[in-house]
Amino acid sequence: MMKAVTDSNFHGSKCVVTGAAGFIGSHLVDRLLTEGALVTGVDNLLTGRKQNLTDAEAKPGFTFLESDVSQPEYLDQVGEFDYFFHLASPASPPFFQTYPLEIISVNTDGNRHALAHIKSHNPQARYLFAGTSEAYGDPLVHPQPETYWGNVNPNGVRSCYDESKRLGETICGVYEREFNLDVRIIRIFNTYGPRINPEDKRAVPEFVRLALLNQPLTIFGDGAQTRSFCYISDLINGILAVMSSDQARGETFNFGNPDERSVLEVADQINDLTGNQAGTENLPLPEDDPARRQPDITKAERILGWQPEVDFETGLKLTIAHFEQTEQLS
Repeated sequence: MMKAVTDSNFHGSKCVVTGAAGFIGSHLVDRLLTEGALVTGVDNLLTGRKQNLTDAEAKPGFTFLESDVSQPEYLDQVGEFDYFFHLASPASPPFFQTYPLEIISVNTDGNRHALAHIKSHNPQARYLFAGTSEAYGDPLVHPQPETYWGNVNPNGVRSCYDESKRLGETICGVYEREFNLDVRIIRIFNTYGPRINPEDKRAVPEFVRLALLNQPLTIFGDGAQTRSFCYISDLINGILAVMSSDQARGETFNFGNPDERSVLEVADQINDLTGNQAGTENLPLPEDDPARRQPDITKAERILGWQPEVDFETGLKLTIAHFEQTEQLS
């Protein structure tokens, strides 16, 4: 059972969230504001969407900076803070080809600039780096614990993201060990829910988009590859639990739902929930696409008392309803 994260943890605290206009970042911003925090959100809107911050911008505790966090200038504007959440980075596979240099820069330079700023100006702050399950590559160990070093192609079509996130973890480790900064790392597995961009192209948003357009769902390969899907509110609970726990300092945690499902199974379920009769169609499997992906969340359960609570069907229904009510699909 998830240990309660109450407003006493963040009430009155000053927080910085990079990637604030993104899917995960905007949900984190809203939750922190609900908890009574003062939040500065930073995003250059390369892939983030300003509409995700509509609720946040109506609240007096929120400040938005439109800035590239790969560059250090914005740090002079954020002032002192208690918590820094570095979530900025395009994360969808199509962006790996569209914005490879930007991805490398935000996960390495952006990470280093923030940590250097904390070292010089705010050494008591807690810092969270949003890593990824892509650090495990096409894993040879299943499920994947935090101790697994991964099986990553260092020069493939996904490597700008996979390897820059891995290097981002390295940078965090250096600042934690050499300068005694309070650094925490999370590895995020597939997450879905309202506000995920319908053009994201990852399985859930792409399947929901196509299903609501009554089109066949595109499956790469035979659909036997597996993923584990975590609903957004569960991930946000985990992020706040990491930043709240004294035991999490210097640690790395997997966050995902161990409920492993094949891509074909996910497609069939979304077609059933939407009433889409167009079925599926198969395309060639992309390069370096992982065959299996499932988090071992034993460490998060033991140290943080965290585990996902939203079942897949419930999460899908909430996501589908959001797409129907809010998104302009094409």
